[in-house]
Amino acid sequence: MADILVVGSLAYDTISTPEGRAERSLGGSANYFSLAASMYAPVRIVGVVGEDYEQKNIEMLTSRGVDVSGMERAPGRTFHWEGEYDKDMNNAITLATHLNVFEHFDPKLPSNYKNSEYVFLANIDPELQLKVLSQVEKPKFVAMDTMNFWIESKIYALQEVLKKVDALLINEGEAKLLTRKANAIAAAQEIVRMGPKAVVIKRGEYGFLLYAEEQFFVLPAFPISRVVDPTGAGDTFAGGFFGFLAKNNLSHSLADLKRACVEGCLLASFTVQDFGTKSVADLTLEKLNQRHGHYLEVISYPTAF
Repeated sequence: MADILVVGSLAYDTISTPEGRAERSLGGSANYFSLAASMYAPVRIVGVVGEDYEQKNIEMLTSRGVDVSGMERAPGRTFHWEGEYDKDMNNAITLATHLNVFEHFDPKLPSNYKNSEYVFLANIDPELQLKVLSQVEKPKFVAMDTMNFWIESKIYALQEVLKKVDALLINEGEAKLLTRKANAIAAAQEIVRMGPKAVVIKRGEYGFLLYAEEQFFVLPAFPISRVVDPTGAGDTFAGGFFGFLAKNNLSHSLADLKRACVEGCLLASFTVQDFGTKSVADLTLEKLNQRHGHYLEVISYPTAF
């Protein structure tokens, strides 16, 4: 079992969906990722919070074995995102973004973090992602996420990061924007040409697509009839993905990545069932294993006719 380093946002979100509204629920990529990954392996978190960040939220992470010594508390308020989902639960509409202390986030790794073997660069400025990579000594596996804002505003820095990582985890719309390709298949192939050995395209309720070693692996999402809040599902996917690899000290063979994707897919299916991080925070291994059994029933089929 190896330690996982995650660098990303710690936030409060105000979210409206057809299922209701949540004011200032706990969010941020690093929170979702850490709660998921810590079910498998130790997690080290680097991020910044404001004076309004509640101690109970930090204690929730530490109760899961997450090392928060890389969490900085700065004067001001914590990053706050407000968004809504209308009829299409795969796409969020941003209503307001208050960067607050996150605007001046300058990630500095504690000395005991620099030997992390598994590194996830969550959705932050690619220039900051490069800065993190310059501080890590000899990582075994590095993956990253990004978003349309960085693709459109800092493409050259983003391209440099892509040359240095083993995998990119990205949603379908962003993969098409990054590559200027019309579909996920072509986009995945183009992304691998940019540097990563593997790409995972997250497709919301339609599951995921993995491309590595010139082969595809495609599965549906676990069927959830009542989606409450899809926010953070992609970061939870990444947490399950990384957690499985770190728990078993695996790298990036196609077989390893396939199983890691399944773990991520299952973790994400819990996240969407409540607002914010609540579902993944309450998740147990027993519930996860039970859902894994049901998922095998969903994806299996008779091989003889």
